[in-house]
Amino acid sequence: MSVKQLWRWQGVNDKGQLEQDVVWADNRLALIITLQHQRIMPLRIKRMGVNAALWKEEQSAEIIHQLATLIHAGLTLSEGLELLAKQHPHRQWQALLRTLAHELEQGVPFSSALVSWPQVFPPLYQTMIRTGELTGKLAECCFELARQQKAQRQITVSVKKALRYPAIILTMAALVVFAMLHFVLPEFAAIYRSFNTPLPLLTRGIIAIAQWGSAWGWLILFLTMLVAIAHRRVKQKPSWQAQRQRLLLRLPVMGRLIRGQKLAQIFTVLALTQSAGIPFLQGLESAIDSLGCPYWSQRLTQVHQEIAAGNPVWLALKNTQEFSPLCLQLVRTG
Repeated sequence: MSVKQLWRWQGVNDKGQLEQDVVWADNRLALIITLQHQRIMPLRIKRMGVNAALWKEEQSAEIIHQLATLIHAGLTLSEGLELLAKQHPHRQWQALLRTLAHELEQGVPFSSALVSWPQVFPPLYQTMIRTGELTGKLAECCFELARQQKAQRQITVSVKKALRYPAIILTMAALVVFAMLHFVLPEFAAIYRSFNTPLPLLTRGIIAIAQWGSAWGWLILFLTMLVAIAHRRVKQKPSWQAQRQRLLLRLPVMGRLIRGQKLAQIFTVLALTQSAGIPFLQGLESAIDSLGCPYWSQRLTQVHQEIAAGNPVWLALKNTQEFSPLCLQLVRTG
């Protein structure tokens, strides 16, 4: 998938009037061809920089929420996008919303149009929109998506606030220990050696650690840098993401938060598809597409295979060992 670029153009239309705009295009040639189809002769084309900081999740969620409100008020999807484009303060967002509206006018489904913008609308957005298109409840799905994103941001902020103080304390403690080992203890070691008396075992151990750190500190720093570089290279691999998610789920507090958020996301998609009469396996496929997490995708794929083989839904969920007893009981009752 080619990465679109942001362009500013000026040109003259077939009536001799000067026009200008900011649009997204694959490259300069693609933009020129598009303008020619619109009977516009380009006079000036300049590529603009893209501010990646504007592609924030809260921005995307707010756009979806506003779009749901406009759809609920009776506007069509393309009309809502055009209206949001006129009101948005940032030009790259204006150009994006107009691009989506143009694709809708050409008959492209909204969910398919979002696929070209994964950095703005993650797989969850695409799946929820596709679910809304299948069920005829697009506004409801957009509202639910915005609500989920808001709740997830609140959880993230709460976790960061809760971890901020312990992180500061641990950092300060590490700095104090580092200063003691590298600056204070060597001086004390020289004083103790002048006494010509045997030192306690604990004192000798601490001095040995300080000497080892002074001699091999560069190696520790080098290995730390290697680990950081290796993590950066492998963090996008599905196998590493699955292993990382498995480890996070085993943490005492964070594991429960992550599991609760994923289960809420899964059952929200399933509830929407079931209420619209979509077969359960098809709804499960939509839930798999919405996750964007290899570990949970593997678990739900396992559920899909077991149900297709004839196993009850609750038993297939139980075999993953990730669904709570309450979830299993409610599914079994239903």
